[in-house]
Amino acid sequence: MKKIKVLALCAIVAGVITSCQKDEITNDAQPEALELSKDLQDKMLAAGVNPSNAFIKDMVNPLTGDSDQMVVSGDITMFLNTLESDGYALGDTEDGNKQYRTNNLVSSGNRTIDILGFTGSCCALSSRMQTGLQWAVNNYNRINTTLNFRLTFGTNFQAADMVVYDNGQGGQGGSAGFPEGGRPFKFIQILSGMANASNNVNEHVIGHEIGHALGFRHTDYARRRCGGANEGTAGVGAINIPGTPSANQWGQSGLDSGSLMISCFDGSEDGEFSNFDIVALEFLY
Repeated sequence: MKKIKVLALCAIVAGVITSCQKDEITNDAQPEALELSKDLQDKMLAAGVNPSNAFIKDMVNPLTGDSDQMVVSGDITMFLNTLESDGYALGDTEDGNKQYRTNNLVSSGNRTIDILGFTGSCCALSSRMQTGLQWAVNNYNRINTTLNFRLTFGTNFQAADMVVYDNGQGGQGGSAGFPEGGRPFKFIQILSGMANASNNVNEHVIGHEIGHALGFRHTDYARRRCGGANEGTAGVGAINIPGTPSANQWGQSGLDSGSLMISCFDGSEDGEFSNFDIVALEFLY
């Protein structure tokens, strides 16, 4: 059994990072992008997601054949129709401040999650991806939350609550969306280049994308891990989750570079939750 490595973390914050040494999603294909209106940009800010470099794209799910218009920002994908209806807006705390997470968490009745590692011909996870998925699920199941993941490998994606698959596109990383209707985001895409990454890095990337599918944000709105400029509070604030260290407005203190929800990775990750990742998960779930 792998041991959980205890590091320091700042918790979940609003903001999406799109460039670093090795981003959580690196795709060689150039999107056929549509420009976001000012209204959609404002709604992304209201959801705590930076609209810079975001685009709208028709995306076809290779498992279902369904096509949806998606808003893509880094490794975050959002259904356009949900965004238009303010379905991703952040929830208010009792004092009117914003939290670090989308209001669409997984409801109490949907926290036994059947998660499928897809092995069909079009989109099969490699051996290392499968191992990374197994380790990531073990990490979520061993902590004290109301979440219970039941992992299987196969092709019956229709019956699953969450499906992890290789989308056949180059690069390393992955993408996921946020919960809808009290259910976790169903389809988690892993880029095909992850077949060449270690088991630990697959564990990290897949665990990170599962975190998004449960409603979690990137930790480093200050972008310190990636060396980029501070994104500030994305217009909605960056309020600390109780029990976790806090960074000041400019992110000069309190950031945990070992958090699973850091926006990018460099290939040296061990795939484990930091101590305060666990605090944040146990607080929300």
